[in-house]
Amino acid sequence: MYRERARRGKALVVANVASGSYIEDVRTVGLKVLKNKLSEYVRIASQGERVLIADRDRVVAELVPPEPGRAERASDAVLANLVRDGLVTPALSPGRPLAVDHARGAKLADLLAELGADRGDR
Repeated sequence: MYRERARRGKALVVANVASGSYIEDVRTVGLKVLKNKLSEYVRIASQGERVLIADRDRVVAELVPPEPGRAERASDAVLANLVRDGLVTPALSPGRPLAVDHARGAKLADLLAELGADRGDR
């Protein structure tokens, strides 16, 4: 029907149609290939693309880009997860070193002398 109209010179009007697909392009990779080209697939994921990892044509894992707001360094991300899980409490004033009360501490020479005396008793 549309072809006939086009041949007769009539314009085709198409409204409210998606210009592309709403389905994301997702790469799928097998375990063996992933093992051999891991750095390539990690780079792809870091650029925002999802990678499905399959074992015998069954998806077993998903390699995804980091969530927005995720710390760039791994140590910071681990610490953030510990805080989120309630296992660690963040400092009240980050960036300032803790005040150390040197008056309460013993001098190194005194500690070493005491350690030597304890070892001499054995």
